[in-house]
This record gives sequence, C-alpha cells and structure tokens, in this order.
Amino acid sequence: MADLTTDFIGIKSPNPFWLASAPPTDKEYNVRRAFEAGWGGVVWKTLGEAGPPIVNVNGPRYGVVYGADRRVLGINNIELITDRPLEVNLEEIARVKKDYPDRAIVTSIMVPCEEQAWKAILPRVEDTGCDGIELNFGCPHGMSERGMGSAVGQVPEYIQMVAEWCKEHTDLPVIVKLTPNITDIRYPARAAKAGGADAVSLINTVSSITSVNLDTMSPEPSIDGKGSHGGYCGPAVKPIALNMVAEIARDPETSGLPISGIGGVTTWRDAAEFLALGAGNVQVCTAAMVYGFGIIKELTAGLSAWMDEKGYKSVAEVSGRAVPNVTDWQYLNLNYITKARIDQDACIKCGRCYAACEDTSHQAIAMKPGRVFEVIDEECVACNLCVDVCPVENCITMEELEPGMVDARTGKKVEAEYGNWTTHPNNPAATAAE
Repeated sequence: MADLTTDFIGIKSPNPFWLASAPPTDKEYNVRRAFEAGWGGVVWKTLGEAGPPIVNVNGPRYGVVYGADRRVLGINNIELITDRPLEVNLEEIARVKKDYPDRAIVTSIMVPCEEQAWKAILPRVEDTGCDGIELNFGCPHGMSERGMGSAVGQVPEYIQMVAEWCKEHTDLPVIVKLTPNITDIRYPARAAKAGGADAVSLINTVSSITSVNLDTMSPEPSIDGKGSHGGYCGPAVKPIALNMVAEIARDPETSGLPISGIGGVTTWRDAAEFLALGAGNVQVCTAAMVYGFGIIKELTAGLSAWMDEKGYKSVAEVSGRAVPNVTDWQYLNLNYITKARIDQDACIKCGRCYAACEDTSHQAIAMKPGRVFEVIDEECVACNLCVDVCPVENCITMEELEPGMVDARTGKKVEAEYGNWTTHPNNPAATAAE
C-alpha cells in the first residue's frame, strides 16, 4: 500500500493532511479531536502579543456562498487571530505535542513588523516543543489595517526582512504564509526564499464581500447594520490557489522551494492536484468546518487508493509530477485539433449544448428533427463549452483528430482547401522544403 507519511522540511507526519491555521485549530480541545480523528498535523491558529489587544466581534463572523444544492462553495470570515491569552495557547501547544509526538504541530505567528516583537515571541514558541513556525503574512482583514497580515505579505522587502529576523532568532523551520491579494505571487515567494525561509504556504484567504443584505443594505456578515470585507476560502478559491502554487513551483528563482498547498481542499483528488503541481503537503480548513474532522478518513483512504492504482509508493513521488506540463500560452501546440462528439445514446435531448453554442459560441451544433443534436465540424473550434454545460457526464467528449485533417488556423478540412497534407503550410516537412 502507498505510504502517506510525509517529511516536509524535516517535519514528519503520518499523512500529508494538516489543518490550516483557522478556527478549527484555535484551542487544545479542537486539536486533540483532530488528532484522534487521524489528521497528520495542524497549524495552530495565529498567535500574537505585541500591539493592540485582539477583540473579535460578538455577531456573525461568516458569510457563505452556496451552490444550487446549498452546498458550501466558499466562506468569507471576518474573524481575527486568536483572542485567547498567549500563555494559555503556549501551554496547550506544549501539552498536545507531548501527547502526540508523531503529529506535526506548527505555530502560526503574527506580531508587528518590528524585530524586537519577533525576537521576543520566538523563544516562547520554541519552548513548547512545536515542530515549526508559520509567519502569517496573508490575513486580509482586521490585522492588515494594523500593519500586519497581508499588509506585510504585499511588500516583498518586508517578507524578506521578517524572514531573516526569524531565521536569526529561532532554530525552528520557518514557513512563510503568502497572501493571494497580490498581482504576481512569484515576487513574495522569491522574497521568502531570499530571507532564508524553509518553505512557503499558500494561499491565505482572498479579500472579498460575499453578499449584501438587500433589506438592511449592509454586507454579510452584518454587525449592527454594518459589514466589512473579509477573507474568502473554500472550494471556490481552489483554481486561484492551484495556479499560484504552480507559478512558484515552476519559477526558476523559487524552484525547489518546499510548498504547503492551501485553498479549497475538500476531496482526495483536490489534494492530489496540489501535490502534482508541486506541493509537499496540503492544509485544510473549510472542508473540516463544513463536514467535521471525520472527513480525514475519506481524504486519506481516497489518496491512498489512487496512489496504489497509479503505482506511487510515496507522497514525494507524486509531488511536482505535473509541473513540467505547466507552460505559458505561447508554447501551446496550435496544431493540436479536437472536435466535439455527442453520444446520441446518452443524450437526454435537453438542448443545453445547442443553446450555449448557438447564442454564445460558434454556432457549431445543429438541431435536427426529433431534437437530435449534431456537431458541425467546420464551425467547431473545440472551445469545450458544450462539454461543460452538458448535464450528462461523458455524453459530449472532445475527439483528437489526426495531424493534417483540419487546418489549425481556419478549422476547415485540409483536403477541401489544399488538396492534401503534403503541401499544407502547417506541415513541418513542407515548410522545411521551402
């Protein structure tokens, strides 16, 4: 069977699934329940000390975006870092680590951007026996207004500076948690590496307002008639996270920098995708909040079964497998041709493919008597929209055509326009002969 044990920057855990720094890791009780359920590690909810006291709202803290079946697609939260005393948190971390020595415990930290503040808190955290620290440079609300969180994460020079302070004042592995609220994720990642960070984790939450109460005219969650932007997480942010992880993994300046992938991990497949794009492990928050800690059993069983099926013996064998296949648009093969194909036996004649293509795409699907839908090859540009809107899985597929059958520029059959493939301008042999 596949071995799910991971060694992430020297931090060992029985599986690659860690709970992210968030409400589920706010106290000893929660973390013990998580470890009893089978989680491989946790990043303890962000600790802080210097600066104004942390006081959370006593009203709603979450706003939610639902799918059509009321499934949670994303959660927006306005909760701050822990409002529990630092000493209490440190005592709890020490107790839990003593009782679960085989599990990873990383402590998230956020203090003002002053060397003395970091120098003061690091030894106290190190004394707990935890396995590493995560620098929270990602929180987009509340703390950023105090000059912390994403206010630091959006300035590469600050990232490098604080990482250097931490590497100087602790022997623990240092993970830098990056904010997605930035134009190009490569620059903060490069800064973290330049500062000596052992790894990066990403993404933290996306700055957002999820909805507006049209009766009170205030954003949700609403506190006494007022609302604020918060941090958005959950399945909806996964595509953003995957892209940013891949950008760091394939950037020559950060190649080899260990990555902890975060952002919408809900199933084992999500985790496998993060691993394939360069992550060494994954962190989970929203899925645990929605389904409880017991979801870890599905995550580990699913990942293990898939790895067995594919012949991967370890998580390390999966990590980075897809990175060589991530490229810039300009390097895509413009001579690769596919066309949509409709399985008439599977078709339920709903007409969604026809409506989408006729109204918003390339008028490449014909509706014939009896509501029979057929693809018009000459007009099909292989955009895949019909596949995406079809409610029947695998009813519409994309068929790869042999080289030379269709002109990649016009979509027309080669025989009709040029007579044969030998003289076609897209034929490398013909081009070379010229």
